[in-house]
Amino acid sequence: RRPMILTVKVTTRAPRSIVTGQLSDGTLKVQLAAVPENGQANAELCRLLSAHYGGKPVRILTGLTSTRKQVLVSD
Repeated sequence: RRPMILTVKVTTRAPRSIVTGQLSDGTLKVQLAAVPENGQANAELCRLLSAHYGGKPVRILTGLTSTRKQVLVSD
């Protein structure tokens, strides 16, 4: 199987970390309990998406300081 590149819309400071659905353009919506300080939210996003995709490695490609990110889900 091939790696997946996903566009993700992140909301931080949520009550819990969860994948909430998809936008009409296919962007994945994610809420994170972490705060966007010192990479905490980015690390939480990678952990959440890794668990969501069966433990596959996840890396942020673009948008490290943005609410819209592109992430790589590897095999």
